[in-house]
Amino acid sequence: MPYKRGRSCCITYNSGVEKKQTEARSTSAPSRDRGRATRRRLIEATARLCKERPGAEVSVAEIANAAGVFPNQVTYYFGSKDSLLVHAAFLGLLHDARRIERIGRQAPDAAAFRCNIARAVLAMPSLPSVARALAAGISKPELAPVVDQHLQLLFRQSERFVSRLIDSRGWSAGRPLDVEARTFWSTALGAVLLVRAGAHGTVADLDLAGALTIHDEPERS
Repeated sequence: MPYKRGRSCCITYNSGVEKKQTEARSTSAPSRDRGRATRRRLIEATARLCKERPGAEVSVAEIANAAGVFPNQVTYYFGSKDSLLVHAAFLGLLHDARRIERIGRQAPDAAAFRCNIARAVLAMPSLPSVARALAAGISKPELAPVVDQHLQLLFRQSERFVSRLIDSRGWSAGRPLDVEARTFWSTALGAVLLVRAGAHGTVADLDLAGALTIHDEPERS
């Protein structure tokens, strides 16, 4: 009999633990969803403010007000305002890149594709914010992994786009597509950094189209 009572207590205890674990999981899922939604609102609000006021300083209070959250949630979710600005800058860049893809798909041939893509990229409204994000990644090593994460996403997105396009058009590239994407964006972003650093000239002086090796002719073996 004592054995049975002890077993019963054990079963009751385990059931209580399992119930608490189940309740914890059920409450943590909505909490994670709210957290993701708050992060998204903060990034989108910051990207919108930076686009509306290019080059201007945006305060934490302004960001929080635009996102409908408390100012301390900026540091809670991102660690610092600079980290949030990096996320917002690359969100704007990825949105611009999708618009650039639509322009590229409308090109009648590879020569027009190179020219149209280069002209559209250099006119992207997100480039100044991205230049600041890159500079932040240089001056603040803790932000470098954030910058690299977004750059890798940009490179992969561009590589997939070019791969689908040349397959559907029968075009070819003079080098591997991952190298093509990295070379093109490194040239574009490097030009913006040079201009912002005070280098003589403008991005219009750059032959960005020459950084692309996409051609109409199939690649010769």
